[in-house]
Amino acid sequence: MHKIVNRDTAKLYDDAIDLLKKLISIPSFSREENGTATIIEDFFNAKVIKTTRLNNNVWTTNKHYDTIKPTILLNSHHDTVKPNKGYSKDPFSAIEDDGKIYGLGSNDAGGCLVSLIAAFLYFYDRTDMKYNLLLAASAEEEISGVNGIVALLSTLGNIDFAIVGEPTLLDMAVAEKGLMVLDCIVQGKSGHAAREEGENAIYKAIPDIEWFRNYIFPKVSPLLGPVKMNVTIINAGTQHNVIPATCSFVVDIRINDCYTHEEILAVIKEHVKCGFKARSTRLRATSISVEHPVIKAGINLGLKLYGSTTLSDKALMPFPALKIGPGDSARSHIADEFIYLNEIRQGVDIYIKLLNEVL
Repeated sequence: MHKIVNRDTAKLYDDAIDLLKKLISIPSFSREENGTATIIEDFFNAKVIKTTRLNNNVWTTNKHYDTIKPTILLNSHHDTVKPNKGYSKDPFSAIEDDGKIYGLGSNDAGGCLVSLIAAFLYFYDRTDMKYNLLLAASAEEEISGVNGIVALLSTLGNIDFAIVGEPTLLDMAVAEKGLMVLDCIVQGKSGHAAREEGENAIYKAIPDIEWFRNYIFPKVSPLLGPVKMNVTIINAGTQHNVIPATCSFVVDIRINDCYTHEEILAVIKEHVKCGFKARSTRLRATSISVEHPVIKAGINLGLKLYGSTTLSDKALMPFPALKIGPGDSARSHIADEFIYLNEIRQGVDIYIKLLNEVL
């Protein structure tokens, strides 16, 4: 029999749920995760497991970590967005009711994080694993911040592949769309509206906005579908009787795995007259081969494959990563966010079964 910390999975479930309630009770907005980072440290300290902390990122490794072995990263985040105004329940009360836990971050991604931690504990003390396990609770995921997983990865050494905990209904997100945000500006010439002077920047912007609305990139990904472009913000004008000299707008572009950011930018340059600049080109589309051992393990367990349109820290990882976790992405960022208790139990079980197949 393998030596492990605790084969009592019921105790693992209970510990996971208790930890989730503690995490919910402390506000942990992106860049303000100090409190939840400390809770995670205290949780592991109580189990006499040493952790390391960088900013608000906390990580630890299995007891018999061996530098010769390859490493699997188990990662999820403990930061949240701010609660929207539609909440009818206290977002920080961790209310348990009717088989659910309500609270900000319960679904995205607290349930995933505590389920991964439970699975990590299940394997923590084994001596015969083919891989090391590295558990990382990261910060700033919701804003893709530089002090989150990016800062952490620079300190962790070589990683063979990752399991990223995000709410996917325990389906396997083997691909994920990339993101690029463009800031666009059109220059006109100011004048008095009554005298029809000037050159209206709003009117000049309309053809370009229409192009972003209607253009279809020809390459469609089997998993991620087409590239999507949406104009999401527009600003122009100072008062009603002044022809606007500038019109600025923002374009949200979700990129499939058929195109690079640079290829998308080249096409845009050919078709629009406005000036534009990409805020960042680091959030790339990603995918993991269906022949990868962890994906084969999931297929053997009957898990479904899909391509995700939402971003995660997977986009910032320079190695293969599978996104999977309990909860439903449709519940992320909603008022009265919740996760089912049974989803956490299923999450722990699936993570353990996946790792069993590859370890």
